[in-house]
Amino acid sequence: MTYKEEFIEFLVECGALKFGEFELKSGRIAPYFINTGMFDTGGKIKKLGTYYARAVQEHFGSDFDGIYGPAYKGIPLCISAAMALSEAGLDKGYVFNRKEAKTYADKSQVVGMTLTGQTRLILVDDVITSGKAIRESLDILKTCENPRVKGIVISVNRQEKGKTEKNALKEVEEILGIPIFSIVTLTDIKEYLFNREVSGKVVLDKPMMDKIDLYLDTYGAD
Repeated sequence: MTYKEEFIEFLVECGALKFGEFELKSGRIAPYFINTGMFDTGGKIKKLGTYYARAVQEHFGSDFDGIYGPAYKGIPLCISAAMALSEAGLDKGYVFNRKEAKTYADKSQVVGMTLTGQTRLILVDDVITSGKAIRESLDILKTCENPRVKGIVISVNRQEKGKTEKNALKEVEEILGIPIFSIVTLTDIKEYLFNREVSGKVVLDKPMMDKIDLYLDTYGAD
């Protein structure tokens, strides 16, 4: 089993990936929902970090200095990913931003490793919709010696349209000029889970697959 397949089963087992009917922030009614807030124990977040670490290594090797996570969901992601990288023999830094700047002592907008203009960062987040949180993070980093963000790694590419006919991630990627990678894509999830039992139950059968395909006929974008 590949780490991507393991990750898909992990999403299902944790309840982070569900199938049904869900109203998204965009107003769309989707037949699937991804909630990374379900990684709510030490064991789960530790394991999640290993998948981010594998994806970071796959796409960037060791050619970076640290992992950045935007507050709040990105904080445990950058820390757990850095810990997993250390266990794999890559001892890299981590850093995350404060939501509210301190007015005393250390007034830096970030917490963690020291940043310079030569620091090479990989940004990790759960999912990207509009890219607003990412742009806010980049603005913060510009005020902190302006380190170089080499790329972004998220959990799932939902392969949906953004504000145009393009894939939402590709829109954000073009706006930011930074490559974005996901641990898995919706296509990976569909192909692996269709009619497969996970924890004794088939979560993606033919009727649900038909609903997903119908939804993607309207909102899908590779």
